[in-house]
Formats: sequence, structure tokens, C-alpha cells
Amino acid sequence: MKKQHLILALVLASFQFANAQFTLDGEFRTRSEYRHGFGNLISDGADAGFGISTRARLKAGFKTEAYKVFISLQDVLVWGENRQILPYDENNSFAVFQAWAELQLGSGWSTKIGRQVLSYDDQRILGGLDWAQQGRNHDAALIKYKKNKFALDLALAYNQDYSHPTGFISSGTAYNTKGFFSYKTMQMLHAKQKWEKLSGSLLLMNNGFQEFDLAGDADGISNLQTIGTHLNYKNGSFGLAANAYLQTGKRQGDVAVKGASLFSLDATYKVAPKVGLGIGIESISGKKEDSAAFFPLYGTNHKFNGFMDYFYVGNHANSIGLVDLHLSAKFTIDKTSSLMIKALNFRGAEALPSGEKSLGTEIDLVFKKKFKGYALVLGYSQMFASDGLYELKGTTKALASGTQNWAWAMLVIKPKFLSGSK
Repeated sequence: MKKQHLILALVLASFQFANAQFTLDGEFRTRSEYRHGFGNLISDGADAGFGISTRARLKAGFKTEAYKVFISLQDVLVWGENRQILPYDENNSFAVFQAWAELQLGSGWSTKIGRQVLSYDDQRILGGLDWAQQGRNHDAALIKYKKNKFALDLALAYNQDYSHPTGFISSGTAYNTKGFFSYKTMQMLHAKQKWEKLSGSLLLMNNGFQEFDLAGDADGISNLQTIGTHLNYKNGSFGLAANAYLQTGKRQGDVAVKGASLFSLDATYKVAPKVGLGIGIESISGKKEDSAAFFPLYGTNHKFNGFMDYFYVGNHANSIGLVDLHLSAKFTIDKTSSLMIKALNFRGAEALPSGEKSLGTEIDLVFKKKFKGYALVLGYSQMFASDGLYELKGTTKALASGTQNWAWAMLVIKPKFLSGSK
């Protein structure tokens, strides 16, 4: 806690530098959720879940001609998680979300070093996962080049933990941090070119995962390669976006991956000034005899395959693949409010043991309203499960609730305490 207090004191002390180079922003975001089938099928008779969480962030930035520095502190508070008059945060949710410095090297080159968000294209493989209150970040060094409409980013990461009780690094170089696709090493190259109506990018990424033998000793590195492209075309009211990614190598647990794939195509059309329509399909390969399933790794997965998070959000990591066919409509009600409606039909890319492929249909609705200085966002989703989804989730249909739904409300305030002139 002393380190956290010191960082906070340094940020607050920076008020004295309130000039054109210094900014101090905040974010207060509270979300209430009613869960009756979110993420998994709920049993008949089971009580729905209800909870409230708050994300509080303090963001400080300083910029000169030679460098930029940015620090973002956050705490994620679940209402009631700490007992009354507790002298410390029992769940240790306070964190440094971002802390980086970017040095300008000249001729379009720069380097960004530290804890940062890596977000590219439509965030399918690398994204900030802003929906999650904790968000997603990476500890990495980023070498950047930009000239005209071309951009090139090279990210390098080597992760370690000081796990010894005395505070010194553990013997050897074993990376003991456990978690969903937590990597020891990463090398990522992202290149993007823009034209008048088309943009295209290329992603090459290698992730090295620490492996352990039966005795718990470090036993080498499993390397997983992800290669692919994102294309985006825009011409007036019509838009078209495509993804194509392949994975090969070995994922966590020394599990072989051979030619796993993700392909998607989405079309949008603005039929009226205040009405936009969309249609799309995404196909993700699943587990096969000689290969694990494709997994979208560090993307903003909540954005895809339905907001109820039945797939690829903390679950469905090495199961049958998924075919997601979706339709959407967005209505701009006025200058401050909008409504989005989306319908998604899910099928397995491979059949379940029963031979079933149909998984169900989900309906998502999101309403946004901006007020003076803050915004309110409301959402409702319902899953109409097929027999295959009960089989996939290991739930007996006769014991499951007939209604699987989720509703939420979110208040967002982003105050600007200090803002340098442009």
C-alpha cells in the first residue's frame, strides 16, 4: 500500500505543473447487473444474481516535444465486498492500469515502454477489453513507425515475477504467474496501410507460455503463432470489414495447434441518416483430433459472439468451434441518444457428440443516452437456447430455466480536472 500511496501523491503533486503539457482526467463508472443466464445456462428455480460494481480511474499525462508520460490508477469496487470499518482493501483491487513513457526518436520513429493497452483494428485479437471493469493491459516495449498513411508497430515483452518470499527473484527464470493465456514472452508485429476507401493490416504474433513438469519445475516454453489480416472498406453509406487469422504451434499445456482459423465478414449500410443496418458471419474452428481450437487470445471478446458471453470469455477455450450469423440495426433517436438491436444465431463449427450443431439464438439491445457531463447506458439480452447449447454447457434441459436473460444499467462520468490547451 505504501507504493500505491506514493504514486497517488506524485500524481496529485503534479497539479503545480498545470500548463499546456499536463492533463489530469478521471472516470467514474458504476454498473448494475441482473444475471439470469449470463455466461451459462441457469437452472430452474435458481435465484437470479444481482450486483453492483464501480470502476474509478485517475489518469495523468505529461507531454513535451521529446517524450510523453502517462499514468492511470484504478480501483474496481464491488459493492459490499469489504466489511464495515475495514482498514485496508480486502480484495487488493487497487492497481496501476497503465504506466508508460513514449520517446520521440525522430523521422516518424518512437518507442513506448511500460504497462499499456495494445488495441488494434476491430480488437478481435488485441484489444483493451474496456467492458470489463478491470480492463486489459500488457507490460511491453513498443517500437513505432508512422509515415503518411502507413504505420508499423513492433511489441516485445518478457514477463517475470518476483515470487520468492524475501522479495528476490525465484531461482532460474521460471514464470510462475498462472492465468488464462498469461504469457512469458511475446513478439508482435502489426503493419497497417490506409488508402482512400480501403485500409488493410497484417498481424504477426508469437506468444511463449511457461511449461512445468510433474514435479512443478520449469520445463521449457510452448510457442503459439497467430497470423492474419484485417481489411476495412468504406464507400459512402456502405461498409465492409473482414478478418482472416490462423494459429499454429503449441498453446498453454503443451497442446498442439495446427491450422486453427478464424474468418469473418461484416457488411453495413446506412439506409437513412438515422438508421444503419448490418449483417455478418464469423467462423471459428474448434478442437480436432490433431489440433486444439482457435482462440482469439487478448481481444475484446465481449464485443463479439453475443453480449451474454457464452463463448470465448473465460469459457469455451478448447471446445467445438463456432459459426455466428448476425443481423443488427442501429437507430439514432436524436443528438444524444441511440438504440442498437442485434440478433445472433449460433451453430457449432463441428458437431457435438450427439451430432447436434444448432446452439441457439441471442437477442441484444443497447440504449445510450448522453446528458450534460455524463452518460447512461442500458442493456438487455436474452438467449433462446437450442438442445445443442444444453449439451455443450453440460446442463440438463429439463432442469434448466425456460428464460435465460441478462439486464444491466451503467452510469459513466469522465471529468477533466486539468486540460492543457491544444
